[in-house]
Amino acid sequence: MSNFDPNAILRGAQLTVVGAYRALQNPGLFKYDHYRQAALAVCAGILIRFLIAVPIIAVKATLWFSAFFVDFDSVTWDDKLVGGLDFLANSVLGAPFFLMSLMRYITPTLDHLFMDSLQWVDQTYIRKHKSEDPNTLRAMYYPNLRMYSTHGDTSKRRAPKDAALAFLIRYGRRAGISLAIYLLSFLPVVGRFVLPAASFYTFNNAVGTAPATIIFGSGIFLPRRYLIVFLQSYFSSRSLMRELLEPYFSRVRFTPAQKKSWFRDREGLLFGFGVGFYIFLKIPLLGVLIYGIAEASTAYLITKITDPPPAPAYSETFAASQVKWSNKHEFLRLPLANLDAHNASTEAQQESPGKKGMEELGKTFS
Repeated sequence: MSNFDPNAILRGAQLTVVGAYRALQNPGLFKYDHYRQAALAVCAGILIRFLIAVPIIAVKATLWFSAFFVDFDSVTWDDKLVGGLDFLANSVLGAPFFLMSLMRYITPTLDHLFMDSLQWVDQTYIRKHKSEDPNTLRAMYYPNLRMYSTHGDTSKRRAPKDAALAFLIRYGRRAGISLAIYLLSFLPVVGRFVLPAASFYTFNNAVGTAPATIIFGSGIFLPRRYLIVFLQSYFSSRSLMRELLEPYFSRVRFTPAQKKSWFRDREGLLFGFGVGFYIFLKIPLLGVLIYGIAEASTAYLITKITDPPPAPAYSETFAASQVKWSNKHEFLRLPLANLDAHNASTEAQQESPGKKGMEELGKTFS
């Protein structure tokens, strides 16, 4: 459980709160454009809830009309049907999360929000350490990262509709697997072992055989609904983190193997961060608005689990150097009140960039 230990998960959950607090302190978050986007987000939340409710409303209307000819007072299957559809849409297929994630491919607002928040994180860092020698400060993230192309190699550039299609395929595959597992759990005799077995398979590689066996054993006795919610929360929080980190990975190009190792080395912390926001995203109507706050908070997260990027001209080996989280153990041992501490090795390597970045971003306060 070296990458998925409880301390890493707890630190990720702490960063959920700290990151959201920092993001909400940014006055730029309340500019006119963001106010408009916030209003649109709430409207989108209403629309999402309506789209999910349409089939349920249709079933209710059909049952209401059928009640003129059939007596439903003596049966309960109609209530179970309506409740089952709601559970299927929200917990099995994760429809609200899917529709919120799809918005990234419709508007670039979330990418702009990430970069604006990253600039604010750098400015906050400068303000907190303004009395210190600039040569000892870490390098800035925003000045160099903003110079990276979001399309990488133009010969490999994907059109927005292709990126959206790839997202739809990924979601369709996950939704299909979730639905198949859910339906198989109703099989006689073997059905009760389907969800525990899926839990074991899911967590065996992530947390190890012993903890996965405990999850399997306890899953046999837990109600089906609890297991579904547990698995869906895990998979959705992982998907959420991949979507929230897209503005970073669209600029800093990793190979598929490097990206997989990058996530694996930070798995526990990312799970704690992702599941915290996933819980908040389930708040009716405000879920889309919270998605924006989660994106802004991810800018703060990046400064804790990666090194400051160099200028694009010197970035050839940067992605490979970030696969392993170099200051993981030091960061996980930091007290909550001192999360902005910077380690000595980074200071020594980034002397000049830190000073240069401070001079650039310092203009904002003049």
